[in-house]
Amino acid sequence: MLVGREHERAILHEALVTDHSELIVVHGRRRIGKTFLIRSAFEGRMSFELSGMHRGTLKQQLKNFHLRFPVKGRPQLPPDDWIEGFELLGRFLDRTRGKVSKGKRRSVKAPKQVVFIDEFPWLDGHRSGFLAAFSNFWNSYGTKRRDLVVVICGSAASYMIRHVVNNKGGLHNRLTRSIRLEPFNLHETELLLKSRKVSLTRYDITQLYMALGGVPHYLQMVKRGESVAQAIDRLCFDQHGFLRGEFSNVFASLFDNPGNHEAVVRTLAKVRKGLTRNAILQLSGLASGGTLSKTLRELQESGFIEQYTPYDGKKDPLHRITDEFIQFYLRFAEGRKPSRPGHWAKIMGTPAYKAWSGFTFETLCMKHVDQVKHALGISGVRSTEGSWIGKGDESGAQIDLLIDRDDNVINLCEMKFAAGPFTVDKKYARELATKVEVFRFSTRTRKSIFLIFVTTHGLVQNAYSRQLVQNEVALEALFEGDQPQPNMSY
Repeated sequence: MLVGREHERAILHEALVTDHSELIVVHGRRRIGKTFLIRSAFEGRMSFELSGMHRGTLKQQLKNFHLRFPVKGRPQLPPDDWIEGFELLGRFLDRTRGKVSKGKRRSVKAPKQVVFIDEFPWLDGHRSGFLAAFSNFWNSYGTKRRDLVVVICGSAASYMIRHVVNNKGGLHNRLTRSIRLEPFNLHETELLLKSRKVSLTRYDITQLYMALGGVPHYLQMVKRGESVAQAIDRLCFDQHGFLRGEFSNVFASLFDNPGNHEAVVRTLAKVRKGLTRNAILQLSGLASGGTLSKTLRELQESGFIEQYTPYDGKKDPLHRITDEFIQFYLRFAEGRKPSRPGHWAKIMGTPAYKAWSGFTFETLCMKHVDQVKHALGISGVRSTEGSWIGKGDESGAQIDLLIDRDDNVINLCEMKFAAGPFTVDKKYARELATKVEVFRFSTRTRKSIFLIFVTTHGLVQNAYSRQLVQNEVALEALFEGDQPQPNMSY
């Protein structure tokens, strides 16, 4: 059963009822659910489906293409090349026009034919001529029809962005829709677990998310009746754990030369606040030049890292890891021998766990900033979100999430992951007050500054919290569904 993805499903369903042919690209990292989404959205509407073979030869790819035709409509022999192959596909679609198989979406108006090409990059082998032939097929055949939907999909995000989304050749400006499929948020994660009868508290779901991230394929492996610690032990630390070798598999499946990508994420995993490009060069040992720029761009396009400019804009852009599983794996699992059940439970509560969980919860809150704004009642207020790091004598001051609002207010967000209500004591209250004043002085802001706490179990109400904290956001708020975006047009 498909859960979540309401926005993406709406985009795909809309393509079935327009009065023109549609060329749609869906891209995103491995195991994110691209194929499942497309098959679910177009169930009963598929006229032809093809999936590329990993490292298949041209002959193997063409034979696989030939075998995807129904037996009754299959050409006698495989095509000699992709130009002939797409000519055969066009003839097949003409013959089967209006004969889409029955399915759940049979009642949809304008019965279009749907062609789905999965793992598109794998079909475009060296000197295969596939991309040129596909471009010709769409331009000379697809655009002349009004009742065709062609969906292309691939996990190699760098290829999909460079050769499809930003294509400068035959596909330039030909895409009608583009979907970058992101990991689940907390709301969708909860829906997925409930659909599988996995009953966990929202605090436990948050712990699970901080280790596995929002990758549906990872999450659906959690078993009913399993605690979070048991699930993590079985998946990540057991000798036969499914995720024990996932780190290398992820990069090997996405990138031609994954060594550089692994070196970059290992370097970034050691630093909480992120690193500039020059710092990555120095610490990773990689050569300067276009290779690093390409590596950083591909990691960003694949959703493993993000680039951001500090709030005051006076520093070079920083890069930091945003993928929860990668951060978890490098911190706790890489190089570890298989462990017996109970390993993760022993780690929980250690200083290493406390540091990791605090940082990861901050990253999680940044991803759910729309939910934070909704809880604060400022969804309709135009704002800019970012991070701020002090400089010079102020270098110890850091704000991981601030919301600079058009209504003359800046929210400084403190995010705390704790097993119970969080207490602001005298020492921490002094640190907070200093941080606010340093930020005010350094940025020269004239806006009101409101200190906000985002916590797992709320704040202990005492003199310090009442004096300093203007508002609280509870963990429950992060589980709200996607919030409608305000109209920013003028």
